[in-house]
Amino acid sequence: MTLKEVQVLASQGEHETLEFKRKVAHPEKIVREVVAFANTKGGKLLIGIDDNGSVPGLKFAREDQFSLNKAIKKLCKPSIKYNSEIVPISAKRAVISYEIFESEKKPHYVIEDTITRKGKAYVRVEDKSLQASKEVREILKRGKRTKGVKFHFGRKEKLLMEHLDKNTSITIKEFQHIASLPKYIASKTLIQLVLANVLSVKAEEGEDHYFAKIPD
Repeated sequence: MTLKEVQVLASQGEHETLEFKRKVAHPEKIVREVVAFANTKGGKLLIGIDDNGSVPGLKFAREDQFSLNKAIKKLCKPSIKYNSEIVPISAKRAVISYEIFESEKKPHYVIEDTITRKGKAYVRVEDKSLQASKEVREILKRGKRTKGVKFHFGRKEKLLMEHLDKNTSITIKEFQHIASLPKYIASKTLIQLVLANVLSVKAEEGEDHYFAKIPD
């Protein structure tokens, strides 16, 4: 990558497949972005760029790259494929570019307890990395095996689609209410309909929203 290419990316602003970080002060937090990209569509992470798109760079880019690479190896479960390079922007400063590939081993987790190895999964939504709900994790896990997914179109599915005819989206709580369902049944039904390509899901802080898929 060249300085010109870095400047072009910086001018775009952050979005679903692009994230900026000013420095590597807390590599364990930056790993969330890496995991979110791997769990979604992949993306580029540029270190040494401000949120406003300015490019101050890093004074000790090689050391920062080593620190972040170490954190990615230690804290990502399972391991994540990426490329990393240092892009000089002046005689004394540089930007670190990470290309994170969309994974076929979703979901990936950021290990938050190195003893129990328990962690949290993240997904990329617009310009944010959000913690994935139980439903989104299940969809990520089963997303590569959706061929031939079947479902029964019964009372609860009819009520769901009637709601989506009148409303843009629905949450699990709303589905529970309109169909008088326990949470686990509402959750299982929505997951199945996403995997069957009837619905799409958008992760959001607080509650996920489910939308009717528009036929091609």
